[in-house]
Amino acid sequence: MFTEGLFTKLLQLEDGWFVESVETDFKQEEIYIQIACILDQLEDAETGELCKVYEHAPVREWRHLDTMQYRTFLRCKLPRIITPSGKVKTVQPNWASDYGRTTFLFETAVIDLLKASKNQTKTAKFMRCGFNVVNSIMHRSVKRGMDRRSYDQIVFDHLSIDEKSFKKGHNYVTVLSHPDSGCVIDVEEDRTKETCKKLLNKSLTEKQLEGVSAISMDMWQAYMQTAQEILPNAAIVHDRFHLVKYLNEAIDKVRRSEVKNHQDLKNSRYVLLKNPENLTEKQRFHFEAIADANYEVSKAWQVRENFKDLFGSSSLFATSSLLKWMTNAYSRKIAEIDKVVNMFKSHLNGVINALTERISNAMAERLNGKIQELKTVGRGYRTFTNFRSAILFFNGGLNLYPH
Repeated sequence: MFTEGLFTKLLQLEDGWFVESVETDFKQEEIYIQIACILDQLEDAETGELCKVYEHAPVREWRHLDTMQYRTFLRCKLPRIITPSGKVKTVQPNWASDYGRTTFLFETAVIDLLKASKNQTKTAKFMRCGFNVVNSIMHRSVKRGMDRRSYDQIVFDHLSIDEKSFKKGHNYVTVLSHPDSGCVIDVEEDRTKETCKKLLNKSLTEKQLEGVSAISMDMWQAYMQTAQEILPNAAIVHDRFHLVKYLNEAIDKVRRSEVKNHQDLKNSRYVLLKNPENLTEKQRFHFEAIADANYEVSKAWQVRENFKDLFGSSSLFATSSLLKWMTNAYSRKIAEIDKVVNMFKSHLNGVINALTERISNAMAERLNGKIQELKTVGRGYRTFTNFRSAILFFNGGLNLYPH
């Protein structure tokens, strides 16, 4: 009796609910706690009315937190009530949700461990449960968090929209985020115009769409067309991260073409792509040797640095400064650089906005890095549903925990 009374207290059961028996399987190292309800009347959760207990449902089982080294399970025949209208309802306990097969305390422990490890497989191994149990908790907690959101009254002045691949081949998701908070608003599969429209329309009200003054994005045509159609007051700002990325790709192409004839360009990829202030002493010596040799790649590198200096330009001088940079870049006569400059010229307004708007590029880089980390730690995602839940779980700023 001491054992039953102890578990009744530890589980913080409501009045009228108690631990009826505790069974221990020493061979399997498992504990089964049988809970019963002795009340003949219970409250209808929807109406608050007291209703007669009609019968009890078949035994249901929930995984609970371990008791020492023993896996612990709760079992209960949940009471069914009959309402004045004759409807029979199963009463839900205070330790688990309607359809879950794990207790709230177990879910909380899984959520905490997932946040720390960012890996569902390792979390399942540590909690001594199946991967599907952890995966189900992730989906359930994200749905719970999204249902609790109340964004209707928020003014979204700035938005960011980006694509992210989630498995091999041309499989992409579109990520809508809020630069000021650094949180992902929502994710949709694919990167088409229809996808982008659906994402914006389901995430923001009509009034909020009208209140967006700037949206940061890549030069993907579908995103640009959607923004022009349903964000009437938003300036399109080509994301700084992607603009610099195009120049980095051009630098690397030049390096690869030159490395065949210049041995000191070997293993110099990160030396040239890193920000100068982040170079180690050894990398700095390597870079200076390349710069002194006056290779094409060092000229391409200088073009990128000159472009980065334009960020933060005033609206008065941004256009003239950009055109001057383009003239200088063309004068280097580097085909790979010319291709990027031509691209910038065809999206001139968006690039100029990137130089003048104060949308935080640091947030976009951090968010991209975090999503990439999820893919790396999780070794990729096979389905969109799993990838979306993972992105929102770790980057949605959601209230994930059960109450």
